[in-house]
Amino acid sequence: MSQERAENFGKAKNAGTRIAARAPEPRLALGNRVFTAEKVLLTRMMESLGNPPLALVLWDGQEIAGTGSQPIARVLIRDHGALLKLIANPELEFGEMYTAGRIEVQGILADCLEAIYRAMMRRARYGQITQKLLAPFNAPLRNTVPRARRNIHHHYDIGNDFYKLWLDRDMVYTCAYFSSPSAGLEEAQAAKLDYVCRKLRLTPGETVLETGCGWGALALHMAKHYGVMVKAYNISKEQIVFARERARTEGLDGQVQFIEDDYRNVAGKFDAFVSVGMLEHVGVDQYQALGAVIDRSLKDTGRGLVHSIGRDRPSPMTPWIERNIFPGARPPSLSQMMQIFEPFGFSVLDVENLRLHYAKTLEHWLLRYEANVERVEKMFDAAFVRTWRLYLAGSLAAFRSGDMQLFQVSFNRAGQNRIPWTRQYLYTS
Repeated sequence: MSQERAENFGKAKNAGTRIAARAPEPRLALGNRVFTAEKVLLTRMMESLGNPPLALVLWDGQEIAGTGSQPIARVLIRDHGALLKLIANPELEFGEMYTAGRIEVQGILADCLEAIYRAMMRRARYGQITQKLLAPFNAPLRNTVPRARRNIHHHYDIGNDFYKLWLDRDMVYTCAYFSSPSAGLEEAQAAKLDYVCRKLRLTPGETVLETGCGWGALALHMAKHYGVMVKAYNISKEQIVFARERARTEGLDGQVQFIEDDYRNVAGKFDAFVSVGMLEHVGVDQYQALGAVIDRSLKDTGRGLVHSIGRDRPSPMTPWIERNIFPGARPPSLSQMMQIFEPFGFSVLDVENLRLHYAKTLEHWLLRYEANVERVEKMFDAAFVRTWRLYLAGSLAAFRSGDMQLFQVSFNRAGQNRIPWTRQYLYTS
């Protein structure tokens, strides 16, 4: 190509680029109003969410607000690809895009998410249809013995120093019990441990089986304050190491045995069974296996308690949480929990929902987490900070809105009359 032709070609190419850059965006007419295709998609998305009191804002400034009230937050969608992903699979991609910084929230994140949850609960039919359509893409991982160990490692073995930044001093990573809304986190977690022990009616010299013992706080509390012998099972290596060291330090290693093994391998006979915060990780298809473990482990006079995050009806975990935070997790409904008890003839004595106590617990965790985000980023990276911020804020929103529940179910062998007739014993030390 000659130099002259090359120059003419370059001029033509640049002119074409300028013309293309000035080309108007595709627009759709509706009556006397004109919308871009992106704004139409944004409008449909807002309608599918139930028109929460939010403003959705595109990268070029186009904005759609929910009807009926002033927006409490603005959700900024940074690029066209993020918009398409959000529309295709909102329950997964909102979290993915937020973590990547392609979605930003201006306002209080927990309030924004609570508004979405409440609006979607009013649109329950839409939510059920969407879940069914996306089920093949969002299916949870089954908790086989080897898979369960990998799933737990993903969440609980990321470093005790990380959890120390925002949990209470005893490292209790489950719902606290607030006898007063003004109680501090340490006080409320200690109250929860004691509340569980009172429900179990523990007496000195008894034996207790705990599955999914976390960092050991409940097992050590039962041994120290109620004089029982505890076998506690867990498959998180870091948690078990921490719990054993604490037992040695406090002189309780003669009463508490921390065992790094799967609950399905439990051996022995016990007066009481307790599981706090493990059932969410078991998988509904394994509930009868858990019931069989309890059945073979409890003495004829045995009783127990299962404490678990739950749902009002059978429903999967939010796929973003399942993929990034809790692989294999599925909080059960009460009807699903009954698969643990009914096949083995256990009598359910009491069911209590501590949903608002978990919301208050998460308020404390989120405040402590935000106070330490610089240290968290040094430990990991900015994406990790955003991931866990979204997880904690989203969980807070879910418990506030009623999307998630917290069940404590007490039970015993059929025909046993040890538990008092009234609940008065639960509220007196």
